[in-house]
Amino acid sequence: MNDNAPGSVATAPARRRLPRRRAGGSSLDPHEKRRALLLVSPAMIALAIVIGYPVVRAIWMSFQADQHVENGFFVQGGFAGLDNYKHWLLQRCGDVACPPGSTGSSFWEVVGITLFFTVVTVSIELVLGFWFAMIMNGKFRGRGLVRAAVLIPWAIPTAVTAKLWYFIFSYDGIVNHLFGAHVIWFGDKWAARSAIIVSDVWKTTPFMALLILAGLQLISDDVYEAAKVDGASAVQRFWSITVPLVKPAVVVALLFRTLDVLRMYDLPQIMTGGGAGDGNDTTTLSILVINETRNGFNSAAALSTITFLIVFGVAFLFIKFLGASATGAEPKAKR
Repeated sequence: MNDNAPGSVATAPARRRLPRRRAGGSSLDPHEKRRALLLVSPAMIALAIVIGYPVVRAIWMSFQADQHVENGFFVQGGFAGLDNYKHWLLQRCGDVACPPGSTGSSFWEVVGITLFFTVVTVSIELVLGFWFAMIMNGKFRGRGLVRAAVLIPWAIPTAVTAKLWYFIFSYDGIVNHLFGAHVIWFGDKWAARSAIIVSDVWKTTPFMALLILAGLQLISDDVYEAAKVDGASAVQRFWSITVPLVKPAVVVALLFRTLDVLRMYDLPQIMTGGGAGDGNDTTTLSILVINETRNGFNSAAALSTITFLIVFGVAFLFIKFLGASATGAEPKAKR
């Protein structure tokens, strides 16, 4: 029987009714929500123990005074309020200014050194990482071998890298022999900083290149072919197609590397011990925290809390103004 014949009734295919999205934006019923919470609860408990408790404990300790010797006995300091934070931010040791050479008097100098390492190393790694990613993204014979070779420095442990470059920059090392120089690299402020920057760039540029390469591989070849048909040059294709489309991956790479350098400890500690010449010319915030533990754990906890706030503030600025998102979620459109 023809369904289109006059007098016949066409039977519409049954359609599966989709669950209506709730007002809150979630289509999960209460039972599914409970099961989802049950599945993620072990990970959340582990994170609370491994990350949450140490952070809370450090903040609590930062408001306590360090124990001191009184009449030959160790006496607990008790509640100190903001004294530990004044010690670092105002460089005050009690009611007087901290003497030169003490850890308290070097706080803002160390902050400047840490920011210097962050800006210089991340900038160089961005340029070199983008260049390496463009090379690895090309189509040529032996591309897999090139990718594996580029990633080797990143796979080497940082302690091994620090010792490797320590011997390279030693007085009788390869650098001085190669250039015919007689530079004491770890006896001068800027020479020691340059050695640390070169070592860190060599070590972590492959990480930057790997993240940028992941972004480049998401760009379809059809986009470049269409631009070629329209007469766009290689430079125009780079600035109009490659840079805008790879920007999310670049911002995430910058975020990860910036936070990593702000917490840098092992590389300068192994190569220079935090000093060069007659000062703390290569001391970072993390090195200063470890050095302060010899004077008192509570003041060191205050310094680590300040370091945490600096790192958190930088991450917030990246996410707020540059749109960095490790999850790839798009920002909500404003109504």
